[in-house]
Amino acid sequence: MFEPNFQYTDKIVNNLTQIAAAREVILHSPLIPKWEVTLRREAIIRSAHSSTAIEGNPLSLEQVSDLAAGRDIMVRRKDKQEVLNYLEALEEIPEFAQRSPFKSEDLLEVHKTVTRETLENPGDEGVFRNRQVFVVNRITGEIVFKPPETEQIPELINEFLDWFNSPIVNEIDPVIEAGITHYEVVRIHPFIDGNGRTARVIASIVLFKRGFDVKRFFALDDYYDQDRRAYYAALKTVNPNVGDITAWLEYFTNGVAVSIEAVKKKVIGLSKNIKALKEKGQIALTERQMKIVEKIIEKGAITNREMREVFGLSDEGVRKEISKLVKLGVVKRKSKGRSISYALV
Repeated sequence: MFEPNFQYTDKIVNNLTQIAAAREVILHSPLIPKWEVTLRREAIIRSAHSSTAIEGNPLSLEQVSDLAAGRDIMVRRKDKQEVLNYLEALEEIPEFAQRSPFKSEDLLEVHKTVTRETLENPGDEGVFRNRQVFVVNRITGEIVFKPPETEQIPELINEFLDWFNSPIVNEIDPVIEAGITHYEVVRIHPFIDGNGRTARVIASIVLFKRGFDVKRFFALDDYYDQDRRAYYAALKTVNPNVGDITAWLEYFTNGVAVSIEAVKKKVIGLSKNIKALKEKGQIALTERQMKIVEKIIEKGAITNREMREVFGLSDEGVRKEISKLVKLGVVKRKSKGRSISYALV
């Protein structure tokens, strides 16, 4: 079974301490669902923009935001599809996180999602590579990384997933586990293309699965994109003969610390001086309830019929969800009779 090689340095420990403190502030700051939806959507949009930009996608943050809102934009088809794919993968993180054990077929599905209709050879989408590849500097043409031999991929993936699904990972800090996962998927390089994007999605799945980012407020890819040279340099710090990833984890945990600190400041700014919220605290919503709130924000209001059609709920299911949201003080009845609808309070 795969066994990560690293040491807890003062830098890593300090980063983890800062992360834990900021996370506590975020989880206990009073927020209304509308703000939660806004923070989550911002994080998803920034992640999609940054993660695809790292790989050379030219779309701006505004263009990615337009795509996320369902608006069409006049850009190259492949560039648009890459962003739409990554947005889809991020939206599916809660579903992927429920898969236990997480199998090689699940990893292939993540890759298929992020690369669909974007690779030169469609047969390379959602399958392990069948030929040797090299990571090349786009400017100099220099080979900067030679991944493991093609025939080693199945065994390396199985060894990694044995570790990934083992009880021992629960003894590791979730941020450390995410960092290890990110690096190992990139190191194995199991795909012809899309390895970086797949690795970053899997790392986000780890953070959600371990209960670290259940609200999905963090855009870790932003940190990597701000200094791409530092990102690639950190990945190259690992001596392939020793496999010690300590320096990479110092970089990775620092990135999480920077990202979560930015979210903390935003949350504090939203919730300060709101007496009613300070008395009530945060309102915990299920994933489906958050999606109902998102739909109300998008449309201004939602009817029982729309909830049945969009979320596949029965009449009884709609009544249960709405009654919970009304009781929590999140939504209110906007109209009566046959055209009854609900809006945010």
